[in-house]
Amino acid sequence: MPGLLVHIGAITNCTHTGTVTTPPPSPPRVFVNFTQAVLTIKEIHAVAGCPFQIPVGVGTKPQPCITVCVQPAKRVLVNGVPAAIYTPATLCYSVEQIPQGPPNAIPIQKRVIAT
Repeated sequence: MPGLLVHIGAITNCTHTGTVTTPPPSPPRVFVNFTQAVLTIKEIHAVAGCPFQIPVGVGTKPQPCITVCVQPAKRVLVNGVPAAIYTPATLCYSVEQIPQGPPNAIPIQKRVIAT
């Protein structure tokens, strides 16, 4: 499935307003919009500060988003590693690996599509 190439700062937060952080690739080799380094599937998108809780009996159980699972490009590689692409299948996951919904990717570049 084709999707937009993911770059640093493209995915801003989870569905529940938790902040998504991504370490910069080392060394950055491929850029979009001249200054934004393209990410590979090796870079982990960690989520911090997700307040999501699920109802359990009379109380609630914390179920925060902790990671964002991006999809690998099949035909685009960066240093031999598949580039990360943003597709409808990109989801946030909890500690128990339960899908929590799609992340917000408002400032993502719209020019480069990979398959």
